[in-house]
Amino acid sequence: MGNYGPKHPERVRRRKDLKAGERVSEEQDSGAEAGMRQACTQTMWCLTLLLPLLLIINDVASQWTVWLPRDISAMTNTCVVIPCTFMYPSGVRPYRGVHGVWYYGQPYPQLFPPVVAKSRTDVVHESYKGRTKLLGDLQQRNCTLLINSVGPEHSGRYYFRADLGGANMYTFPDFAELKVLEQPSIDVPEEIVSDESLELTCYAPDNCPDLTPEIQWMYTDYLPDPEFSSDYVEEGNTAVVSSTLTFTPRPVHNGQLLGCRVYYPNTTLVYERLVTLDIKYAPRSVWVNVSSEVMEGNSVTLHCEVDSNPAPRISWKFGDQELMWDTESNLSLTLNDVTPAEEGVYTCIGDNGFGVMNTSLYLAVKYPPREPIVNNSMTVLEGTSLALHCSTQGSPAPTLTWLKDGELVGMITADELSVLELEGITPQGDGQYRCLAENEHGRASSSLNITVEYAPVLLEESKCTVVREGVQCVCMATGNPEPTIEFYLPDLNITINETDGRYNFYTHTDGQTSTGMIKLREKGERVNNNGPAVNVHCSISNVYGRESILLELQQEKKYLMAVIVGTIGGVAVIAFIIAAVRYVGHNNKKDNGYPRQDVVLENPALYYSAAKKDKQNLRKKVLKTELLGSKFNSILEETTGEDGDFHPPGSLEGMERRELNYAALEFGGARPREGASGRGDDGGSYAEIKAK
Repeated sequence: MGNYGPKHPERVRRRKDLKAGERVSEEQDSGAEAGMRQACTQTMWCLTLLLPLLLIINDVASQWTVWLPRDISAMTNTCVVIPCTFMYPSGVRPYRGVHGVWYYGQPYPQLFPPVVAKSRTDVVHESYKGRTKLLGDLQQRNCTLLINSVGPEHSGRYYFRADLGGANMYTFPDFAELKVLEQPSIDVPEEIVSDESLELTCYAPDNCPDLTPEIQWMYTDYLPDPEFSSDYVEEGNTAVVSSTLTFTPRPVHNGQLLGCRVYYPNTTLVYERLVTLDIKYAPRSVWVNVSSEVMEGNSVTLHCEVDSNPAPRISWKFGDQELMWDTESNLSLTLNDVTPAEEGVYTCIGDNGFGVMNTSLYLAVKYPPREPIVNNSMTVLEGTSLALHCSTQGSPAPTLTWLKDGELVGMITADELSVLELEGITPQGDGQYRCLAENEHGRASSSLNITVEYAPVLLEESKCTVVREGVQCVCMATGNPEPTIEFYLPDLNITINETDGRYNFYTHTDGQTSTGMIKLREKGERVNNNGPAVNVHCSISNVYGRESILLELQQEKKYLMAVIVGTIGGVAVIAFIIAAVRYVGHNNKKDNGYPRQDVVLENPALYYSAAKKDKQNLRKKVLKTELLGSKFNSILEETTGEDGDFHPPGSLEGMERRELNYAALEFGGARPREGASGRGDDGGSYAEIKAK
């Protein structure tokens, strides 16, 4: 529940015995006057001092005067004693004794103020019936008043009127102001600062003779090392009991409740007062978003909250630039359409006069890679070393990949800069180089072309070949710039670079590759078993070099291979067709109800059908072919031509669009079938096939 302040074992309670007090006062006055007179009898000059003093004393004694507390308090439902002493002029003699009246609110009877107490009768205002009593002896000039069971409605000014009979009545302008409290008062400093010692004092009035208040502090369990002390103060004929709580507050105590409880032992009277601690402290924490990310072009809000008392001046800063501020406990900064330039450290600062504190966060702006910056396209000489640079920006940092003609070259780099080293570049290094930048938000690329120039190089396809009508020489070379090709016949001292009556000269350029070809047609220039009758040199050249090579002769084998392969292929095709014809004819006969008859052939592969009435079905089921009869011989002849070119065996090139009108196949030694028709004059059997 709390802690009690130490009780006063010897609480002095002042009994307002005005008669005794008056007697003491008179004795003091008499003693002082007698002493002064005794001292002054020894000297004449004392007479000059004594006369004015006596006049002053007599003048005071001749005035209407009252002594009562200006302020007095009591707890509601308790009692209060208002001490009072009055004086009247010495020349006034009370008529039938001294009487008195207490008024509430104002001193003028003609305004009919409420009567609180009256010595002559018990007629009082209804709110005071049975509550008031004159404790003092008016004859002894003691006008002390007791009010029981006071309530808030009894708070106010109280005036005393002395009535000595006849015209000797006087209402004193001085008053006692009563405050009826429903809860005790707590003396709280105007400003409570954290980490500085604090004293809180709880007060309770002690102006009721029959009730003694006790003070207890509540909700002190969470306080650090609290200390308690009690005191009793009597001043101006009123008494106050107090209890002081001492501790050192911390920021955590801000907003906490503290309570003071006043109770009266052996009664049910309990009064409480709660206060909320308002602890002033410097900012002790500044909370902001954790470091956050935002996509370029989007919006983001940065929050800041400062724990301090009083509320601080909060400001947001980006670098040294203050973006916004306000006097609040929290402040939010909104950034719209964010750009990469806004990436960086943002600081929230809290300042409330008691201290300063700040916290920062890092705002990362994410964006896809920018278009990479690469070298310009270039032309270099073979053997040159190059360094290709690729730089870009992106967040997160992109991966950079170098591609040559679409294929990976070099290493993949996770950075904003990549360098591709090309040591001793070769002609194969010629091509397009592309730098590809990628991150999770997108990709971008840039490319450059590298052209490698080099001296001409003879290709292995360069040679002389025997063909049907002579010798054909081919010279192929690559180089950059593209090489120039010439043929030189040293035996004839002839340079061939154009077509004349004896030689066909042909040249062709495809990029960096040049091809030259001549054909030696005259019989005197044909080959013998050991080589050509005429030596052929090929000369290749460009700005970087020249080279001349004797071309070797190679026997052409493609003509013979074409004849052999063509023959085998033709026979296989014919055999396939015949087998197909035989199969179809057999099925047609079976379908038309003819009994199956086995036919014995000397060559089982040559199986056919000669049934004329099956011609229509035969046309639909026999696969169309273009290799029959005399066409086979023409195929063999076409495999070799004047230029030595040939078609692969079984090739249908040039014949696919020809329509077969008639084919006659003749086979010897086969036995005729019963009912077979179509026998020729020479006794051979054949099948007649027509196809549209």
